Amino acid sequence: METEIYHADTINQAAEKIKAGQLVAFPTETVYGLGADATNEAAVKKVYAAKGRPSDNPLIVTVADVATVEKYAQPLSAKTRQLMKTFWPGPLTLILTLQPGALSKSVTGGLKTAAFRNPKNQATLDLIRQAGVPIVGPSANTSGKPSPTEARHVYHDLKGKIAGILDDGPTQIGVESTVVDMSGTIPTILRPGGISEEQLAAVIGEVQSDHHKVGKTEVPKAPGMKYKHYAPNAQVLIVGDAQWPDAMAWASQQSGPVGIMTTEQIKKANSLPQNGEWYSLGEDVKTASHHLFAGLRHFDTESSVAYILAQGFDRIGLGEAYMNRLEKSAGQKYFQTPDK
Repeated sequence: METEIYHADTINQAAEKIKAGQLVAFPTETVYGLGADATNEAAVKKVYAAKGRPSDNPLIVTVADVATVEKYAQPLSAKTRQLMKTFWPGPLTLILTLQPGALSKSVTGGLKTAAFRNPKNQATLDLIRQAGVPIVGPSANTSGKPSPTEARHVYHDLKGKIAGILDDGPTQIGVESTVVDMSGTIPTILRPGGISEEQLAAVIGEVQSDHHKVGKTEVPKAPGMKYKHYAPNAQVLIVGDAQWPDAMAWASQQSGPVGIMTTEQIKKANSLPQNGEWYSLGEDVKTASHHLFAGLRHFDTESSVAYILAQGFDRIGLGEAYMNRLEKSAGQKYFQTPDK
């Protein structure tokens, strides 16, 4: 299969592919998603096959407006509507209870809920409207690998497996949307993202976070809760700010090249080893979140490092989402300062 590249002036062609049951990757403000007609079960199953995604990992349904959500979900609560009014379009995914039989098990993982998202990207909103159907939207990458923040990342992973890619340039945020479960008594964050717990609480009051590890036989309510995610080929080690002198010394003792991902400030304050390959995370946690997945992919495709030392941040605001993704890419492994 040839994978076509579409742009703003050829969105109609991309929409025709969606209507025909084909897969088209699309841009959002967070990462690129892999689109298929959410009402076409055969098309949805192609998404799992293209990504190599476990079949019990539910998919996000991407919509162009609230009216579409109302066709599939049970009557929306006042708090749900407040969140939609405040943060949509934007990096917020809401898990809602469905009307019976509204969407196939291929979308829901067999659950009575589904996740809905209204992205802040005009090209994708136009794509959905022209296709005339909601589209599923998991990240457009090989399952388990770093999420794609540029069209070329999608092309690298899925060339020949999907019909096309709608290229709208690099994404702005770089880590996926916040996922909030609105199907229970208390709104619950299942995945941190671009909208913080503090921002949510300011709009609807009490919000809680769910950090439990999903069991082997349990169907996760949201992506990223059960399976390995965001992992490059190299072993990632998370480094605290005070550990960098020791981490640089450790890197210099390795036999091969070592990837180093830090902000400009950390680089200026430390001497890079001769075998160190540096990738800039910019100036702060916001730019670091934007560059994280691109950096991990850089070392996968343009280097041969066995280790990547990556800067950790405080779990405040966007730092919570950044650390959630970084810990998963590292398999929870932190750099251990050697005994003096």
